[in-house]
Amino acid sequence: MGYRVAVVGATGAVGREMLKTLAERDFPIREVVALASGRSVGQEVSFGEKSVLKVQALERFDFRNTELGFFSPGAAVSAVHAPRAAAAGCVVIDNTSHFRMEHDVPLVVPEVNARHLKNFARRNIIANPNCSTIQMVVALKPLQDIAKIKRVVVSTYQSVSGAGREAMDELFNQTRAMFVNDPAVPEQFSKPIAFNVIPHIDAFLEDGATKEEWKMAAETRKILDPDIAVIATCVRVPVFIGHAEAVHVEFESAITEEQAIEALRDAPGVQLIDKREDGGYVTPLESVGEDAVYVSRLRQDPTVPHGLAFWCVSDNLRKGAALNAVQIAESLHAQGLVKPRQK
Repeated sequence: MGYRVAVVGATGAVGREMLKTLAERDFPIREVVALASGRSVGQEVSFGEKSVLKVQALERFDFRNTELGFFSPGAAVSAVHAPRAAAAGCVVIDNTSHFRMEHDVPLVVPEVNARHLKNFARRNIIANPNCSTIQMVVALKPLQDIAKIKRVVVSTYQSVSGAGREAMDELFNQTRAMFVNDPAVPEQFSKPIAFNVIPHIDAFLEDGATKEEWKMAAETRKILDPDIAVIATCVRVPVFIGHAEAVHVEFESAITEEQAIEALRDAPGVQLIDKREDGGYVTPLESVGEDAVYVSRLRQDPTVPHGLAFWCVSDNLRKGAALNAVQIAESLHAQGLVKPRQK
């Protein structure tokens, strides 16, 4: 006996990855429904290698017989339809930013804070964190277990897929245009992205940070520890899939490289690949399609009393969105917090 599952935003990059991940991980499903806006109704999306689903209209869908809803339709759409689904008894796992900082909605990365899932019933909604936050806290958690983290300084190198399918098309089209000497006209980004980097993701706030940078700080504190100070600089780079981060961590007490290596080697969701030689590290290209958060370039940071620096990489569509959402569902199931209904 399995769950009836709805994937909302099924025609988008994350929605398609959710369907792929659900099929690959053999999550117990009796039926899966693909939902999107009215303009996508009738389109076909793949579920596994053999199944094809016809997209249904989110606006008209009745969630009363659906146990789990994986939402990735955009924050404004989730704001309307996630509470509607939750009120109908569907447990919503929402990938948008809308619910993340609401005090009665758990913000969960299963390798880090699966215990927070017990609080989901207050709203029947669980929030999936920002993709960049997810990979960073997966790498930070085993270090936090050794020595309390005081401060994190992170610079991100975020692929265009984090901005959706149209952003991926823009990178492709601008790259092609430059090779034939055509103008690279920005539409999805504020400046050309091909052969460029843009230190601007999401809207600017009054203090000069962007909302993406604020998200990383606020979400890290909610997930890991409210006392951690975080400053982020988030940069869009001309990579299709895979986010990378240069992370500098200051601890309240001593931690050695050897302790960090041992902790990261044993940590769930982490792959430590760190050889101090040419190519002895992982790049975004190598993370595509993989489940792990890869950690490389681990070393002492001599500029603070107790400091480490490392590089981490992950597939932002997979672990940064779809896989994390599916792992939340798996954890709910394993903990007995949700159960499939009878047909």
